[in-house]
Amino acid sequence: TAPPACLSFSPCLPSLRSLQMVLARLSTTTLAPRALVRMQEPPVTPAPVTEAPPAPPAFNVKDLPGISGPLGFFDPLGFSTDASEGKIKFYREVELKHGRVAMLASLGFLVGENFHPLFGGNIDVPSYIAFQETPLQTFWPAVMLAISILEVFSVFSFNSPFGGEPWSIRSDYESGDLGFDPLGLKPTSAAEYKEMATKELNNGRLAMFAIAGMVGQELATGSKLF
Repeated sequence: TAPPACLSFSPCLPSLRSLQMVLARLSTTTLAPRALVRMQEPPVTPAPVTEAPPAPPAFNVKDLPGISGPLGFFDPLGFSTDASEGKIKFYREVELKHGRVAMLASLGFLVGENFHPLFGGNIDVPSYIAFQETPLQTFWPAVMLAISILEVFSVFSFNSPFGGEPWSIRSDYESGDLGFDPLGLKPTSAAEYKEMATKELNNGRLAMFAIAGMVGQELATGSKLF
């Protein structure tokens, strides 16, 4: 058989070189971009930027309810000077509890000495000794047990004494909030709530002085006030 024409004649060589050049161009212009397209990563969508919540304002005892004229901020003995937030909240909780009890006691003195229909209506004595004249004096252990149950729930408002400051209240606890508001009197506005809390504190402070005076006067005179 005769050899291929491209082997016996030199004019075939330029055509082979041309073919090689064409193939090289095709590989660089067609195949390479396809490979690049396949290897290209999908565009990354940036995560939305979320702003951090603003930090709560620094605690300041002068921002608490209960500061009113004419004295304004009144702390002559400096109990709040070096006290922490938890300790000041503890002082406020104590003040609220004593004020509420004093308001109930003052009302009880006034009403009890004028209107006493219980136990036959014959207990007509000064209020400071009235409990001794009733059968309830034998049930004081039960009364103390009922009060202690309410007090147990207030323990959960304290900071843990293990590693924390003893006798201090948690910063997220709202002073005096026992979850008891059957009439829905608690305002929703912060300003109105602060005003109402200030009124409660001022009335409680007055009632503590009042009940101390009532008991002292009855102890001194031995007779009823009203």
